[in-house]
Amino acid sequence: MNFEGFDGDSGNRDKCGKHGVSLHEVEALFEGTLRVAPEVAHSGAEQRFRAVDTTGRGRSLFVVFTVRREGLKVLFRPISARYMHKREVRAYEKAFPRIQDRR
Repeated sequence: MNFEGFDGDSGNRDKCGKHGVSLHEVEALFEGTLRVAPEVAHSGAEQRFRAVDTTGRGRSLFVVFTVRREGLKVLFRPISARYMHKREVRAYEKAFPRIQDRR
């Protein structure tokens, strides 16, 4: 999906920051090739998605986001982001060997 930027404010900056993840890291993650899936369990008024990939520092990152439109622009709005636990990393490495290869 092509997008033109991020919809960020103190709300999502705080949610990501409480897990030690900066919005800069989240934004950099979206420049790569992500593994994206719908987040059905927590989608309410707007559709949410999960994304998983490895950061430039080699850490596996899990991001929940939604897509917003501002006029003709398509913006990603991170809702929450956190580093993955070892068990989660092993499961994703098995499902997506590319994650392991990027380290």
